[in-house]
Amino acid sequence: MGDIHPDRRNNHHHDPSRKRSRSPHRNGSGKPWSTSSPSYRSSRDSTPQDRSSRPPQSKWSHKEQIKSNAAQEDERMRTYIAGEDDFMLRQNKKKAVIRVREGRAKPIDWLAVTLRVIDETRHKDRPSLDDEVDDEELEVVDPDSVFEGLGSDKEFDELLKDIETYEKLETNRTNREFWRTMGVICAYWRRKLQTSRTAGGQGRATSSVSADIDRLLAPKTYEQLEGLEGQIRTKLDSNEPIDTDYWSQLLGSLLVWKAKAKVKDVYQAVMEKRMARLRKESAAEAVRSQQELAAALSKDKDEPMQPQTLQYDRSLDPDPALDIAAKDKNLEVRSEQEILTQLATDRARIKRTGYIPMPGGSKATKQVSTTTSKGAATSKSAAPSQFDRDVARGVDEDEEVFAAEEPTTNARTDGLRKPKYFNRVLLGYDWNKYNQTHYTADAPPPRVVQGYKFHIFYPDLPASSPAPSYKIIREDGRKKGQSAAPAGEEDTCILRFVSPGPPYGDVAFRVVDRDWDYSGRRGGGEGGFKSVFEGGVLSLHFGFRRVFYRK
Repeated sequence: MGDIHPDRRNNHHHDPSRKRSRSPHRNGSGKPWSTSSPSYRSSRDSTPQDRSSRPPQSKWSHKEQIKSNAAQEDERMRTYIAGEDDFMLRQNKKKAVIRVREGRAKPIDWLAVTLRVIDETRHKDRPSLDDEVDDEELEVVDPDSVFEGLGSDKEFDELLKDIETYEKLETNRTNREFWRTMGVICAYWRRKLQTSRTAGGQGRATSSVSADIDRLLAPKTYEQLEGLEGQIRTKLDSNEPIDTDYWSQLLGSLLVWKAKAKVKDVYQAVMEKRMARLRKESAAEAVRSQQELAAALSKDKDEPMQPQTLQYDRSLDPDPALDIAAKDKNLEVRSEQEILTQLATDRARIKRTGYIPMPGGSKATKQVSTTTSKGAATSKSAAPSQFDRDVARGVDEDEEVFAAEEPTTNARTDGLRKPKYFNRVLLGYDWNKYNQTHYTADAPPPRVVQGYKFHIFYPDLPASSPAPSYKIIREDGRKKGQSAAPAGEEDTCILRFVSPGPPYGDVAFRVVDRDWDYSGRRGGGEGGFKSVFEGGVLSLHFGFRRVFYRK
């Protein structure tokens, strides 16, 4: 290769008109592949070990996103399930209150109402669905008496299942402990029922030992039972030569009596709460009576008393003691021993429950038997005698007295009074496909409401007044065109009897909301549909239409 001519090389180097082509890798300094550029520095500073230890950012970010989405989905599912459980719990409590108020309570309802009175979470965080029902309107019974009233394994199984349902739905620790305690007591009463049916000498011996253990543990308090439990567990864990069967049975009975002592404390708290309210109301009533008495005395003091002479009248003499009034001739004749036995039973019940019930019987009995002297004295129709005959006749086997009265808001309240009534609810068995499969005539399914019979008495209604009427008021639940309320909705409505005018006001009752059967297939007249106002008595009888499902 020849040498380059020096003039040509020099001219090329110094020619100002020629422009040097810029390398694509040159930076602003004019130097190719400059080590001062940021890209070069980052590539130079990172060693192979650093680049190999650096995690793949895009891959790990995707996994973290998947985990985050899964955690959020789990949280949403837990929130949804918790909301469903809370809704079911509130619905069960509300239905229990309704059944107790209407006089058709199941055993589990009495326990739910007992817990309702002392439930600390009832007004916390969320409004209760049954706050419109005052605690004083609900009857509360001793939980022990609920278990004593059960007499078959099926009843105990059903109650135990209901208790487990409440325990699963409850989130409050105190309430869960209450239902867990109820489950222990229910299982104890079921074992006691099975033991009572055991025949033979071994059964009698076991029963005798259990009776001795119960006598030993019954008078002890909850704290004493806890101390005794620790001693028994220590003895069982030791290597001493002891009767293991006896001490194990004693420990099992002790756990039951601990549960019963806890329930007794709960019931005592319920009674103390009610007694405190009664004392407060009694004190207010006493102050009001004192004020009325003071006003009456001050009035008499201003008007001096004048002696008066009364003419003798035979009607002032008391009735002869040996004469029996006509109304008393049909009373039951009881011996002295029977009366003493009944008195001992009543005393034992009062001692066990810890309070004395108000005289006059239950609310249903008072509502049925309450009469007004004005109505009894001024009645000129057949209503009073009809009322007396209905009360004296009582109810049939498939009926119960119904007195689930609802408050009414009358525009005209001055001088109006509620009419007397004697109502019955018809109960029976629904032999659908499920019940035919799982129940028999010897072990029937639970009875359900199949209809009602209302007798409303208007003895003092003027002859010129129109006949009373009735109307159905639906608040929620079943809509027009539906045969039943949707699941979880209220399945009752208000049946209101509208008075045509003075001297009576309206009266209303809460009934099951189902389609009425207007036919007379249940025996006509008395057994089928009936709506008539005759002799001062409004009679309304109706049953519910049966629903048949086709495959």
